[in-house]
This record gives sequence, C-alpha cells and structure tokens, in this order.
Amino acid sequence: MNPNAREFVFNPTASTWTPGGGTSLPKPPAAAAPAPAPVPAPAPVVKDSSATESKADEEEEEDEEMDEEDPLWKATLKLTLGDRKQAIKMLEDPDSLMQYPEIKKIMEEQAAAGGDDDWEGADADATVPEESVSTAAAPVVAEVAAPVEESVKSPAKKEASAAIEGEEGEEEEGVSAASEVLVEGDPREHLNLVFIGHVDAGKSTLSGSILYLMGKVDARTIERFEREAKQRNRESWFLAFIMDTSEEERAKGKTVEVGRAHFETDVNRYTILDAPGHKNYVPNMIAGAAQADVGVLVISARKGEFETGFEKGGQTREHALLARTLGVAHLVVVINKMDDPTVNWDQGRYEECVSKLKPYLKQVGYTIKKDVKFIPISALSGANVRDEVTDDKCTWWKEMYTTGAHNTSTPTLISTLNALTIEGRHADGPLRVPCLDRYFERGTVVLGKVESGTLRVGEEVVIMPTRKKAKVEEVVIGEAKVRSAKPGENVLFKLQQVGPEDIQKGYVICTAPRLCPSVTNIQVQLALVDMLEHRPVFTPGYEAVMHIHTVEIEVTCVKLLSVQINGKSVARPYARNGQVCIVKLAMPLHTCMEVFDKMPALGRVTLRDEGRTIAIGKILELYKDKPAVAAAK
Repeated sequence: MNPNAREFVFNPTASTWTPGGGTSLPKPPAAAAPAPAPVPAPAPVVKDSSATESKADEEEEEDEEMDEEDPLWKATLKLTLGDRKQAIKMLEDPDSLMQYPEIKKIMEEQAAAGGDDDWEGADADATVPEESVSTAAAPVVAEVAAPVEESVKSPAKKEASAAIEGEEGEEEEGVSAASEVLVEGDPREHLNLVFIGHVDAGKSTLSGSILYLMGKVDARTIERFEREAKQRNRESWFLAFIMDTSEEERAKGKTVEVGRAHFETDVNRYTILDAPGHKNYVPNMIAGAAQADVGVLVISARKGEFETGFEKGGQTREHALLARTLGVAHLVVVINKMDDPTVNWDQGRYEECVSKLKPYLKQVGYTIKKDVKFIPISALSGANVRDEVTDDKCTWWKEMYTTGAHNTSTPTLISTLNALTIEGRHADGPLRVPCLDRYFERGTVVLGKVESGTLRVGEEVVIMPTRKKAKVEEVVIGEAKVRSAKPGENVLFKLQQVGPEDIQKGYVICTAPRLCPSVTNIQVQLALVDMLEHRPVFTPGYEAVMHIHTVEIEVTCVKLLSVQINGKSVARPYARNGQVCIVKLAMPLHTCMEVFDKMPALGRVTLRDEGRTIAIGKILELYKDKPAVAAAK
C-alpha cells in the first residue's frame, strides 16, 4: 500500500472512473517493475488497492441500470426472493431463465404487444405507464398466488411462501391483480384426522405410511430416512421420521407436539393430526383432538403391548374417552402390527383385541354399530392402508368385510375414510372460529378451524371476548388464497386493524350481531370417570383445569346442584367416581363458549387434575348476570 496515495472518491457524473478522483498516480520506477509494486499501475488489467471499491462500484452501476418497473426484472427479483445479485446472474443466462413459466408468459405478452419490434429506436428516458406495468406484472402475481400442494410443512417452505406473498409498498394495481386469482376453495369435503393411542402403538409410522402411499413423500426422502433410522439402530422408525421432525422426537422415538400433514383422495381432503401418546403430553393431544372430525385409534396387536395400553393407566382408554368428549364423532380403530412375528395376521388375536375394546368404547359414549369401525393393518408394510392385504398373508379378512363384520364393509383404511360422512356443518350459521395460534407476519395472522358459518375476505369480524373489531384481509387454506372458508376448514387468515396482542389462544372470531357469549360462570353436566385416589369425591370447592375447544383454564366448583342415582336426580353434597352430576363452575376470566345443544363444538368440557382426566361433560346453561360465587356465599 502507498501511504501517500489519495483516498478513493467516486464521481457519479463521470462516464469512466480513475483511481484518486481522476488524478493519475505516478508510475513506479523501472527498477521496481519485476517486484510487486507498492502502488498499482493505473492500467485496468492490473489489480490495485481499490479492487474492492471497484467491484462494489460496478455492482452499483449494474443496479442503477436496472429498470425497477420492468416486468421481467420484477419477476426475476421475485423468483430470487429479493436477492438482486442472484437476479442479475439469472438475467445473464437466458436459456435457464426461460424454464420458468412466469418468465415465458411475460416474454410472450411482450412479443404479442410488439414491444421488441423497435427496441433500438425506443427512447431510453421514456417512462413506462403505470397501467402497462401492472398489466405485465399480473401473470407473475397470478403464478405466485397459484395453489401449491404440500405434504408436511417445512420452515424453509414457509419462509419462501411468505417472501413471495407480496412485498411492502405494492401498488394498488398489483393488489387488485392478486385478488383476481382468489378461488372459492376445493369443493371436496375436508376432514381432520387425529391419530391417537398408547405410546409406541405406531401412530407416527401409520401417518408417514399414508403420506408415502398417497404420493406426498418421494422415494429418495424415504431412503434418506431409512439410512438415518439405521444409524440410530431403529430400522423400523423410518416412516415415523416423516412426522417426527425434531431431533428430540427422533432420538427418543416419542411424539411431543401434534404433527400436521395433508393428503387428498378423489373423494375428500384430509389433514393428519399426529397426537403424542405419552401421558406427559396429554394436553397436546387434547389440542389436536379438539380440531378433529374423525379419530383413528391405533392399537398394537403385538403380545403384551395391547394389554399395556388398554389396562388401567394406559393411554388407550384415556385417549378414547377424550376423543369422544372433544366431539370426535367417528372412530376408526386400526389393529396395527398384524405382521409382527407374535401375531402373523392371526384372526384370533384380532378378535381378542376387538372384543375387549367394544365394551369400553360403548361405555364412553360411542354407538358401536354406527360410529366405530375396526380394521386390521400393518403400517410398516402398508397392508390394508391403501391397498388390501393379499390372501396369502391373510385369508380371513376378505370374508369379514364382505359380510360387514364389526360394522366394517370396506377393505382398507383409506376406503373407510372416504365412506364417512360428517353431519352438523352449517355454512349459513353464526361464524365461530376459535383461535388456535397467532403470529405477526406483515400483519396479524390467525390459525384456527371454522366450526360454524363462513369466513370471507373483506368481512368485518368481532374478536370475543374483547369485542375488538377487525377486517379479514386474506384467507388461506393450505397454501391457496381463497375467497371464503366453510365449516371444517383449517384456515390461516390475516386481520387488519388489530395486533397480535389483541388476540389470544381461545378467543373466538365472530360476526355481529350473532356474537359468541363470554361468561365466567356456567352450569355443566359432568360424568366423573376417573377420580384421583386421594381425592375420590367431587364437592363444592374442588379445583381442576377445564379444557373447552382451544381454551385451557382453571375452574372451581361453587355448587353441586344434583347427583343422578338410579336414574333419579338427588340433592347431595358430593358425587363419587362413576356418577353423573350437575354443577356450577366459576372461572377467573371471561371465556367464550356456547350451550352444547346450540353448538356442540363450543359446548363440550373436560376436567383434568394432576395430569389425569377426571370428568367429561357438556354445558347446560351460561350465567351472565348473577355471579355463581356470590350465590354460593
């Protein structure tokens, strides 16, 4: 470096630049020519100390030459998610650039309009009219907003889709072009499937098997999961890795959070909710089951595993009970691991599992001949999942389902799901969307399930219980922007005029004037199913945690109104395990809920104490004026 050299100054008005602000540096002496010169020669082919500034300056000139309103440049910039350097590189390779459909459309439109006929005579300083820019950009917006199918959401996909979704400062013409591509939504029915059962019954493996067989996961990904599972000495876990994505879940082989994935058939669209089976994660399981329309109860037929899950303390019992309480109307019981060496598709073992499950499922409230179906499967091999098991492996199954044994007349799990019909969905009813989660991403985004009514873009909604008003800016199902969402749909929708602090989990999105009630005192009919050993009676003053739709809140019994004994309601100061009682419950905060007879999805309650489900019930009455605590005093 030459300490006497002048500092580099860039002259933006100059057509070319020279080091030193136009002042030439002295040439080095001839004797020093062979050795590295401390001061570089001014020749452009020799790198000098200002190489970094030169490169940055050239990039600035390239950026300045780009017309920010040019449709081709805007489309390329969107493809690179705003990376200008990468966009310039793509423009330098036309052959690769023409592989993108949106680029082809722009080039074809420009060619049809004759824009390339007289490019040499075009005025370089002429401005492009706003209307032409908007029209040229419309195909790009339409292409970006087109529905994209996915199996399991990944953070990378989420970030990419968020970056593409439109940038700040977008002109009104671009917004109107994006709104034109909104669709009404898929006409096929949407069902939420929650996979429940004891730990290690094969829920995640079955979920992964369905996604693989339905073409949502490619063979290369499966091979990678097989190698990873083999490295962990858990060769049979590779299908579970599709749903269990975190390192903790894969290392322990236990699902912790409720996994989500999507698949569809010619008849219906489905969302898989892979619930954890361990007793420590029952609250997570409740959050998943609260959104479900159909429960898939996974039972392990392996010797010893079925008995462990079904005996007192096993999660098979509690999960079946919670599913019924949370409004899962249909239950498909799959007897898994039928290909295990201890079972080997033995009909006797299948009948043993079914005969033990039926009485308990009837006890928790299911009508066996209407609501419950039984299917033997092997999640690992895929037998009876999508394709029927072959006769050489199982000789008795074809005869059973053809005769309708155990209320099952379809051969596979997928065909059984396609045959189910969900009743009680009212698209013209009052809007009810309980909030499951919310976050901020260029606006307040809310995740929930439409329980009643229809959620529409542009509609003014009310957030209960705070009564804050907001406007629905956009509605997304999967990755498709739609005009409206009907009951049963899992939706992401963006709200205007409110922030993430204005809405919490358990709040309900409604429309005026039919708002969702919010109360602190309710009358509930409870069935005491599993009281604690050291607290065997239910009395006034009993405190527990209540789960209702997406809400989890502490409650206190303030009055025991009656207890049913031998079919008669009797006034008693306490109720025992196995009895049905009517009680008044008080909550510390206003909570959104409905009477069960008006809206079952928002009227079912579950009481838990010390990690155990002690009671299930339904709301009979909402107290708005007279507090129950004051009445008890």
